[in-house]
Amino acid sequence: MKLDVAILGGGMGGSLIARQLSRQVPGLSIGIFEKNTETSYKVGESTVEIAGSYLNRRVGLSRYLYEHHLPKNGLRFFFDDAEKQAELTEMSEIGTISLPFHPAFQVDRARLDADLLVMNEKAGIAIHTGTRVDDLEIGQGGASHSFRIERDGHKDRVECRWLLDASGRAALVSRALDLRVEEANHSMLSVWGRFEGVADVDDCGDPAFSARARHTARGISTMHFCYPDYWIWVIPLGAGITSIGVVGQPPGKYGALCTQEGFRAFLESHRAMASLLTHAKPIDVVGLNGFTYGTRQFFSADRWGLIGEAGAFPDPLYSPGADFIALANDFLCDLVKRDQAGEANDEQARRAQLYDRFMAFRFEAAMRLYRGLYGLIGSFDLMRMKWDFDIGCYFNLWVSPYFLDEYLDEGFLRSQLRQQRFILQALQNFSDLFRAAETRVRERGEYHCSNLGVFSHGLENIDFIEQVGLPRSQQEIHEKTGQIFNDVRRRGLELLGREMDAQAQLPLTTMMTARPLF
Repeated sequence: MKLDVAILGGGMGGSLIARQLSRQVPGLSIGIFEKNTETSYKVGESTVEIAGSYLNRRVGLSRYLYEHHLPKNGLRFFFDDAEKQAELTEMSEIGTISLPFHPAFQVDRARLDADLLVMNEKAGIAIHTGTRVDDLEIGQGGASHSFRIERDGHKDRVECRWLLDASGRAALVSRALDLRVEEANHSMLSVWGRFEGVADVDDCGDPAFSARARHTARGISTMHFCYPDYWIWVIPLGAGITSIGVVGQPPGKYGALCTQEGFRAFLESHRAMASLLTHAKPIDVVGLNGFTYGTRQFFSADRWGLIGEAGAFPDPLYSPGADFIALANDFLCDLVKRDQAGEANDEQARRAQLYDRFMAFRFEAAMRLYRGLYGLIGSFDLMRMKWDFDIGCYFNLWVSPYFLDEYLDEGFLRSQLRQQRFILQALQNFSDLFRAAETRVRERGEYHCSNLGVFSHGLENIDFIEQVGLPRSQQEIHEKTGQIFNDVRRRGLELLGREMDAQAQLPLTTMMTARPLF
């Protein structure tokens, strides 16, 4: 079997790149090789703005998503008392007061994956389910790739010009080339499951609770219940099914959490969660320990690439998984398109290296939002400050250029890479500030002091949201970034008891150097 493009894995990442290639590079012979014969529930149901743009614009799924999945009402964070016994309606909250300006979705992965395979088959893409892949031979210096497949007891060999790995944590290409990089400084676990009959948070019967969010639909948000060192997600999937999971370092033994009884007992030890699960019935439970890892390489001039978890995975706190799929797929689709157009090998190699360097930078930038910072997420005061910093960086640094299609512009990427050292330093500086503030707040016994009765709609300091996706000058972007950075620094210094220092405004460039912020 000879193909232009072989895609290992028929889940979301693999099926989306197949659809994107068939739309943007017509005439390719494409094959998807998936080991399973049926799709199933998977994590990764929550998307955010970059992924939403990709799904709507790049692969034309807007109408499909609105008809068969749920629009997402943003990320929403709830904060509990120290005993985990606050009523849901008493909890402090960071969350939206209307549907977000830029669309995102809560997707039922089992349905999405199945529907994408059907769409791709109708588009002429060869779908090989129930197929085991092994014996990869990665071509070098322009040679083709090949691998062995086995299906229904029959074996065959596949040869392809492009090999795209979307095999998830099986990571077939990464393992063959020994590319995996373990993340020693962010070792987290996750346990999750699906439930039927979870209570509707919008039907709590408390008028004041509904009014503070202006009666917007909390139930279609990705809800986070935040505690020191861990958080619990609640994501609606439609048809009465809800995904619930825990991430971080929760109390208790991992093995016990991975049983339906142990997982439910853990959830119900939190009063707010218990109230949502009163009439709920469990469907399944799955666990994963040590889920974060990186890779030494994402893309190669030898015409292979890694997509999603086949390459690297950061942390699910802000639902970035589909964003990284979108970026990888855009880069790979562009490389395949250039190859088909006859671009010279040396130019292909140069661009593949550029895309690879940028993906590595983007991944490291994401990791600096998480390493060593899970201890603070259970405090409203600390998390509210961190949220402003993180969401400001997300829209200014990453979302805006994606919406403007600058990620495929060589000049823009090289400019970003020239600033890489300064951007990563700024992220590290604020990470240091957040950890210092956490230590001081704990010393004063004030960790939970604002965890009840406070509401923030989360965009008070992100007043440029409607301009994201429109051309803005670098001066405008830098000025807004400087305002956000200085406001967050001021609040951090106040938590440290440094009110006088907090009044001083620092230039943006100063906050991007190795000079401490406090």
